[in-house]
Amino acid sequence: MSEVNFRGVFPYLVSPIHASGEVDGEVLARLCEDLIGAGVQGLTPLGSTGEFAYLSWAQRRRVVEVVVEAARGRVPVVAGVASTTIADATAQAREFERLGCSGILAILEAYFPLSDEGVFAYFRAIAEAVSLPVVLYTNPQFQRSDLSLPVIERLSRIPNIRYIKDASFNTGRLLSIINRVEGRLEVFAASAHVPVCVMMIGGVGWMAGPACVAPRQSVELYELCRRGDWAAAMERQRPLWNLNLAFAKYNLAACIKGGLQLQGYAVGDPLPPQAPLPPEGVEELRRALVAIGAL
Repeated sequence: MSEVNFRGVFPYLVSPIHASGEVDGEVLARLCEDLIGAGVQGLTPLGSTGEFAYLSWAQRRRVVEVVVEAARGRVPVVAGVASTTIADATAQAREFERLGCSGILAILEAYFPLSDEGVFAYFRAIAEAVSLPVVLYTNPQFQRSDLSLPVIERLSRIPNIRYIKDASFNTGRLLSIINRVEGRLEVFAASAHVPVCVMMIGGVGWMAGPACVAPRQSVELYELCRRGDWAAAMERQRPLWNLNLAFAKYNLAACIKGGLQLQGYAVGDPLPPQAPLPPEGVEELRRALVAIGAL
């Protein structure tokens, strides 16, 4: 099993798709290069911001291939694996390992509700399919079947399940997770949390879409947290929170893609039937980016 340790800021990358359905590898590679240049500690294709639920398998595979090639081993690439079936999820995970990913972000899609045993079996199968570190992803706002605390505790005893990214809007739940897993899992925050607070209770970084449009500011905030300069970190956190307020109003992928277009990246609009960011959303996002020096 790989001994790599994940720490810091891992932007959830967008998936730029041409009208023809082909992945725009040139734009995606340029974005990866610029994010690495800004100091991010890792890259996460096929997270929520990457619109994984709207992509075909061929598109998902190509996105990951482009990101791995662009990273060139300089930062870890943790690719999202999402499916409704164990067979498909494990096949995705194996292929991403073969392509050279450093880790797997394991996401459960479900149409019918699942029992705790079904949820446990899904994530265990992904972990057993690869030798890479696995990050559990939990987001009860969007997932029909989510990870309960008992299931998280059981999964934490599988050696290569080493991290969890919690997007539950509930920092108290994070404390409960930290207490239950007793150091076996390390916690990444989501953009829905105030990252400083998650770092204060023991988090190791955050995986989030906003880091795509504010990478330098996110890395600076992480470094302040890592040094324990909490007063300065909170001062830096406050203006960044305005980005999250915009994301709460509009589609997440639309916000990140809209922000990147303002910054000169031709990433296109979210995949239909999702709507692009409306003019008032573009203006709100513009103001938030200007306020933090990201535009």
